Amino acid sequence: MGTMADTFHTITFEITTGTAEVALDITDRCAAFLDTAAPGRDGLLNVFVPHATAGVAVIETGAGSDGDLLAALRDLLPADSRWRHRHGSPGHGRDHVLPGLVAPHATLPVIGGQLALGVWQSVVLVDTNGDNPRRTVRLSFLG
Repeated sequence: MGTMADTFHTITFEITTGTAEVALDITDRCAAFLDTAAPGRDGLLNVFVPHATAGVAVIETGAGSDGDLLAALRDLLPADSRWRHRHGSPGHGRDHVLPGLVAPHATLPVIGGQLALGVWQSVVLVDTNGDNPRRTVRLSFLG
């Protein structure tokens, strides 16, 4: 049995999300990490965003589902004055509720060094917080 150093690899990368709500596909970044951290190996990839106002979703992209997710979040979490958390832009309190609905992490199977996603699934960083245009993503492979 290998040591933890042999079985656990992690990196972080920075990504610019900008000042508008976004659902950014980061599947390619996950795959590139696995190419170096897990060539031919089976295990788990954890995707984590260490932010109180962002999340990770596994959804279809490119056919409108990413925009539909953002629209649904706008309906569920309107940017208005109802929120007790009031610093930042008007309605910013909703951004702090987001991780309760779109978790700040996802753990995904890796088979033979490749993400074992469904045909239409992508790994997406969800960010509704226009006050923080730069995000950190941590990728960790255990296998």
